[in-house]
Amino acid sequence: MGWLLLLVTLGAGVAYPPAFPGDVVDDYSGTPVPDPYRWLESVDSAETLEWVQAQGELWESYISSVPELETIRARLDEIYDYFHVSMPYRRGERYFFYINEGLQEHPVFCMADSIGGERTILVDPNAFSDDRRSFSGSIVTNDGTLMAWLTSTDGSDWKTVNFTDLETGDVLGDTLFWLKGGVAWNGGNSGVFYTMYDLPEEGEEFTQENRNQRVLFHRLGTPQEQDSLVYHRPDKPDWMLYTGMLDDDRHLAIYIYDANISSCNGVFYIDMESADRQVVELLRDFDATYYLLNIIDGIFYVMTDLDAPRYRVIAIDPSNPSRENWVEIIPESDKLLGWASILDGGRTMLVTYTWEGYDSVHRFDLEGNILGEVELPGRGSVWGFGGMQEDTETFYTFSSFLTPGAVYRYDLETDESTLIWLPEVDADLSAFTETMVYYQSFDGTTIPMFLVYPNDMELDGTNPVMMSGYGGFNYSMGPYFSRTVIPWLEMGGIYAVPCIRGGGEYGSEWHTAGIRENRPTVFRDFIAAAEYLIDERYTASEKIGITGASNGGTLVAAVLNMRPDLFGAAAPAMGVRDLLRFHKFTIGWAWKSEYGDPDDPDDVEFLLGYSPYHNITQGVEYPSVMISTADHDDRVVPGHSYKYGARLQAAQAGSAPILMRITPSAGHGGAVGLSEGLDCTAEKYAFFWRELGMGE
Repeated sequence: MGWLLLLVTLGAGVAYPPAFPGDVVDDYSGTPVPDPYRWLESVDSAETLEWVQAQGELWESYISSVPELETIRARLDEIYDYFHVSMPYRRGERYFFYINEGLQEHPVFCMADSIGGERTILVDPNAFSDDRRSFSGSIVTNDGTLMAWLTSTDGSDWKTVNFTDLETGDVLGDTLFWLKGGVAWNGGNSGVFYTMYDLPEEGEEFTQENRNQRVLFHRLGTPQEQDSLVYHRPDKPDWMLYTGMLDDDRHLAIYIYDANISSCNGVFYIDMESADRQVVELLRDFDATYYLLNIIDGIFYVMTDLDAPRYRVIAIDPSNPSRENWVEIIPESDKLLGWASILDGGRTMLVTYTWEGYDSVHRFDLEGNILGEVELPGRGSVWGFGGMQEDTETFYTFSSFLTPGAVYRYDLETDESTLIWLPEVDADLSAFTETMVYYQSFDGTTIPMFLVYPNDMELDGTNPVMMSGYGGFNYSMGPYFSRTVIPWLEMGGIYAVPCIRGGGEYGSEWHTAGIRENRPTVFRDFIAAAEYLIDERYTASEKIGITGASNGGTLVAAVLNMRPDLFGAAAPAMGVRDLLRFHKFTIGWAWKSEYGDPDDPDDVEFLLGYSPYHNITQGVEYPSVMISTADHDDRVVPGHSYKYGARLQAAQAGSAPILMRITPSAGHGGAVGLSEGLDCTAEKYAFFWRELGMGE
């Protein structure tokens, strides 16, 4: 297909690789829907690969002509080049943590006998013989003697599991393949529980639907082919299963999520010391969200949003599990209960509350009596306060947009925090301001928005803005420190993060207000944020660059269709773009409760109303767009971005470029290793620099 190597000139001198439209038309209950770029779903076909190569050459010719790129990239290296230590955790008498000496491609996983003690390297991904192989996490036994560790290749969600004896340092001979998820050690450390989908067909590893999940048990020293089936529901192929062993090393929890039911799950368990080891369906109604916090003296402590959109904690006696016997321990409050953990020998519950992104932590006993509030270093976000039930110490990180993530040890016996690591970032963060503003959305709802900007910024309507959003899957935006934002601020830019509906900032009701047929609410909240910034003279439409990844990439593409006049540039990444076919690839079917069901005629109508691929309008002047994806993304398959990009290039009536940045041999994260990730960030900033006229 040599014609693919030709270039077609569109707009005012912008040349795009040709993507000739096909004649595919689908029938949705009598509604014909053309899909002219269906051929680009075949991501490994010769035609698609030639088109991808040509798009890559076009991108390289563009980005290499931006002189600021080299300076931005060098500045990112300076900011990242410092010794970094992660928040540790303890298992047995050992502490486990990650370090990065500075610009290492991957953090190194280590252990030590004490905080600050001599460290032993357990896994160094930088030493892997395959530089596309990366470390994907570890699970250590409760006594700290054995470790399962996961790797992936090309950034794929598929994982391989290996095992290490931490007493001897020997890597064991066992290997598990084709996992999407983690493992859970059994009580005797003789093996692990894990979940597995049907194996993919050869050649379809990155596109085949992942269904029919089941729980298996692997006994150390035996081949994976002999692993025993623990739980399987072939009548429920859309159930997603997650497992975890509770601290008593006796009860295996099985969480069940049904793709057809939004914001709800079931919780089953197996008492591994029972004679029959039957699965007990503790919470089976799928009427709310439930998290097992722990089991203390035979009582399950559960966090739930049942009759409590901002969550509460209840106690369930498995011998009398009917709802009328539940006991409320911590009632719903005026703040969002973000998480809880039971520590201090089962005597103390640490509860993290969040409101509009900012966190507080409180101590309770197991009767729900408040014991006090943990004093935090300031106003910001915390992560951590976990551990085993018997622990009297725990760890947390504290950060905000302008406070790098410092690591603290918290002593439950003395109620005191001790700083154990403070990052030293090569930047004057005092030169910037972090604040929160509130704006009115289209329906009068008040939406909070984080703003970070240089202290000397003037409200003259000329400031460049990078506005980022997500708005989905109950995920909350918070004041988290990100080193990658610093160069943008130093370039004179404003960083804006609106907490739009679809997220979880105000609890489950905030989330459900932006799902399925309500999804346009999310987009209109985001649009209202941009209008607020213009009205308050922070910026002007031609100075706003919008960005988001995954579901955030869907958001950016959708608002671009709705209001192409409102933005100066857009950088959607790894987004779901075809909302009539997302369920046909890998794990996409699991998003039906969030977006809608393309197989349901009633849902097709509203899906067609906001699907980014289907709402591109021929002959519209779109702003500059940088579409990012990766050719091995097996979560949101690259065909979404390929089809969207081809259609947008063909529709563009203006002179602004529509460009595609396609990372080879990478997955949903868009990069494998630090340098590749920094390359992507630098190129996005260089794109915004040029298209928003930042140097003028």
